[in-house]
Amino acid sequence: MKNTWKEAVNKQRIELARNLLTPLTNISEACEAVWPDRDALNNILLENFSSVPNCLFLYAVDKCGLQISDNIDKDGLMPEHFNRDRSHRPYMCEPVPSWGFLLSDAYLSLRANRPSMTALQVVHRDGETLGYIGADFDLRDLPVTGDAYEESADWQQIKGDPAIRSVVFQQRRTDSPMDESFDVAIAILEELITDRGMFQCVIHFSSSRATIWFVDDPFRYRIHDHEALSDPDVCLLYPARPYPEDALIPADRIGSILRAMKKLRLTDETFYLRSASINIFNGKISLTFSCDGSHYMSWQEFLEKDESFWFGAAT
Repeated sequence: MKNTWKEAVNKQRIELARNLLTPLTNISEACEAVWPDRDALNNILLENFSSVPNCLFLYAVDKCGLQISDNIDKDGLMPEHFNRDRSHRPYMCEPVPSWGFLLSDAYLSLRANRPSMTALQVVHRDGETLGYIGADFDLRDLPVTGDAYEESADWQQIKGDPAIRSVVFQQRRTDSPMDESFDVAIAILEELITDRGMFQCVIHFSSSRATIWFVDDPFRYRIHDHEALSDPDVCLLYPARPYPEDALIPADRIGSILRAMKKLRLTDETFYLRSASINIFNGKISLTFSCDGSHYMSWQEFLEKDESFWFGAAT
């Protein structure tokens, strides 16, 4: 079972915290003896800045969040930050765990409005909390410590615009040009996917167009309107390509998927398919209906569900 994105983020945070705990603990212990002497703290932070991997700024704050050192960065001292009140910043509002180290949730920095993160290490003396060593990080500088996140194949349902849902019973499907020549469009799309290198397409049934991506040029999309999708000559624009071996959707199921989409488009006059997408590499199908609700699921689960699932037994 794939991790949720939150579980994947948590794994990243654990690894980052592991890399930061030792150097920040060492700095905290060194600062304890000179706390709260500004010059002495600055010297310790300068000497140890390079020991904190990927650090943007290093500083000391008292337990109320008032900065008692300068900011330290790779170029040295930034005295304008001395006496800065950080008490209302997101990282100062999070509870520090009992072991004295906090890796904050990500937030937007005041300086550059960039996604950022702060680590806080408690400074103790004789069991009393004196303050914290803070280390700021730009998320761009932090390494990705785990495998790339993969989207779950589990079925997801997402509600759309409430204004559209509220009037769904007042609308009726109007036949689009694609509706009137569906079988031709299906045959062309199947050819493009199975034999011409198209790996993703978004089909906009109501506006009779498709947005498509090809393995030969994956970073740019193309748009084909009804005229193109009703003319088999359009296939001549794209060279023949073998169906990718690592595609999760078998080539012989593409036609079945497209024909199932046709049924969802035409079966009911009130609840009908407005748009749908196929990605053969992640094996996912997306569906957006007239009520603006969207569904994301694996191709197998999509083919397992018939019209009665979507529209009720009466249809």
